[in-house]
Amino acid sequence: MASIETSTRTVEAGLSRHPDAGLSLPPDPSAGCHPLTVEIGGLPIRLRAPDAAFRALLAERYSSFLRPESRAEMEFDLQFSPPDPLPAEEKLEVSCEQGRWQLSRGEFRASFDLRTRRGCLAFVPNPYSVDTLLRIVHSLLLAPAGGLLLHASGGIRGGRGVLFSGVSGAGKTTIARLAPPDVQLLTDEISYLRRAGDGFRVYGTPFSGELGIQGEDVSAPLAAIYLIEHGASNRLERVAEVEAVRRLMRNTLFFAQEKRLVADVFSTVCELARRVPIYRLEFLPDARVWEMLP
Repeated sequence: MASIETSTRTVEAGLSRHPDAGLSLPPDPSAGCHPLTVEIGGLPIRLRAPDAAFRALLAERYSSFLRPESRAEMEFDLQFSPPDPLPAEEKLEVSCEQGRWQLSRGEFRASFDLRTRRGCLAFVPNPYSVDTLLRIVHSLLLAPAGGLLLHASGGIRGGRGVLFSGVSGAGKTTIARLAPPDVQLLTDEISYLRRAGDGFRVYGTPFSGELGIQGEDVSAPLAAIYLIEHGASNRLERVAEVEAVRRLMRNTLFFAQEKRLVADVFSTVCELARRVPIYRLEFLPDARVWEMLP
């Protein structure tokens, strides 16, 4: 996880700070007439879109993950806002005061309360802001439940879930593109894990990377995680538990600094390294890499 700079945590991102980032947004009476329920990893979140056109855009983007019949774990009113005339900063700011979370990044700001399970997002219309909101909210909901989001591509083959984790440029999208036809794609960017019995289960997500397609809404027991990097040959070796924890923490998406939640995430990563085989995988951009996986 990225370092904490101040009492407000900052992480790298692609929009800028709104001047009133700490301000709670009032409900918009025009919102709420176009709801969509997006369910990822068994956690449904209802989004109340500002208009029918934007609702249609979101419906296409999250098409495999729409569950109108599900009871929402959280609800958000989405509100359009005018462009911010201030220059964009390259950071996302996340803070929590008295149980209320505030997010700010450029032409995007959100406020929500995990106790009331309600919030709102004000943004210049684009679906990427909604992606950001969903990632942050899911990371917070997963932390106390023994789950997390991981920078990793992944798939299911023969009923076994496998993940390929790495920093930007390590080859997550490449290895997803090389997957054989019998592999169900979970994601090429952000993987979703939850504790399940004595192990972990991995779920598909709509969060796409360079591949540009959403994963399938499927899940499977997690059989292995591969810490990937490009190499001169296909080479595989088991990683020791301590090193696995260090590498996985670096690739974990988490946006809070609250000690209890950070401790929850660290505990989950330790359990993950203890219960799931972790390998270092050097690979060539060749489909044969999939055939050498145990």
